[in-house]
Amino acid sequence: MKNLILQVIDFFYRPFARLMPLQTFRYLACGGGNTLLDIVLYYIMYNFVLHQQDLHLPSLTISSPIAALFMAMSITFPTGFLLSKYIVFSESNLRGRIQLFRYFVQVAACLLLNYLFMKLFVEYLHIYPTISKILTTFFVVCFSYLTQKKFTFKVKPEKLKVF
Repeated sequence: MKNLILQVIDFFYRPFARLMPLQTFRYLACGGGNTLLDIVLYYIMYNFVLHQQDLHLPSLTISSPIAALFMAMSITFPTGFLLSKYIVFSESNLRGRIQLFRYFVQVAACLLLNYLFMKLFVEYLHIYPTISKILTTFFVVCFSYLTQKKFTFKVKPEKLKVF
């Protein structure tokens, strides 16, 4: 599956080769696909699972836009990690568990940003939730790329072995 994904992405990279590095294109392709999945899942969860109704738990009520956000992320978190680890940043030499922990921290930061922007757009600016999700995504994508490249999947310099 990894090789098939790489072949498809790399095939479409050719026209963009002069504009950006391959890794950036792979990130845009994988991140774009995962983001599209997130938006579609968000729309489905908000409209067809929650029926635009708040989620009432025994001691907590979560607004439907925020509940849909968490529901969609429960699917796009693992797909995003796997795509980043094996397709985009495969040269990272950090241990997988460290990458997963760092990815979790990075996603938590992105989730916080998503939450704050969604609250702002939906509850204060009264923008329709799906449109708010799309707007929020633009702000979070730049942060996500930089943190994944420089923190989550960075390449650790090899230590010289002294005999």
